[in-house]
Amino acid sequence: MIERRTIDYSHDGDALEGLFVFDPQAGPRPTVIVVHTFVGRGPNEEAVAERLAGLGYNAFAADLYGKGVLGTTREECSALMQPFLDDRARLQARMLAVLETVRGLAEVNPARIVAIGYCFGGLCVLDLARTGADLAGVASVHGLFGAPGNCEGTKITAKVVAFHGWDDPMVPPEAVTALGKELTAAGADWQIHAYGGVMHGFTNPKAAAPENGVLYDAAADRRSWASLRLFLEECFA
Repeated sequence: MIERRTIDYSHDGDALEGLFVFDPQAGPRPTVIVVHTFVGRGPNEEAVAERLAGLGYNAFAADLYGKGVLGTTREECSALMQPFLDDRARLQARMLAVLETVRGLAEVNPARIVAIGYCFGGLCVLDLARTGADLAGVASVHGLFGAPGNCEGTKITAKVVAFHGWDDPMVPPEAVTALGKELTAAGADWQIHAYGGVMHGFTNPKAAAPENGVLYDAAADRRSWASLRLFLEECFA
């Protein structure tokens, strides 16, 4: 039986609240951290956590902004995200705090953790891997790729996969090539799945702003979820 429990934690003076979805009868299990878009932790991430729990994993929908903090307009969301883009070391420290919070939960097998993130969250999980953090894998879903500039020479031990819409204007083809070169230099086991004719936000059925390069794509959504399942099976084997 699946249960939901809110988890309070803190970092750098901010009170944060994650949602933990788990089977209390299963004992310590592999766990997937789900990191939110620039909106904040909301229904989309909680639905992904529920879906992952249905596959037999624990899931933790992380909060990076603060308890109850959600953007309601594009401008508000950008204002919430921007301080982390401006200070990637702070972003990395916050992600490490999330990892340690999850690792400390009794229901979690601390050696079997993967982090996945959507849009802004995709950048967050890539940055977590870039720190050399000890976790099984990270998956970026229509995430941002830009290197932080403070992790050169650090070996990436986590497996890495990125699911990317080739027509995403926020991540042009040269950024995809740059990420591949970066991950290779860091010694990572990496994959990039690019979907032709697909824009940013392709897993969100409410994404409908092609003028901004943001549009749901049912085929890419289905294909990326199937590939994510295989990735999780490999990470947790």
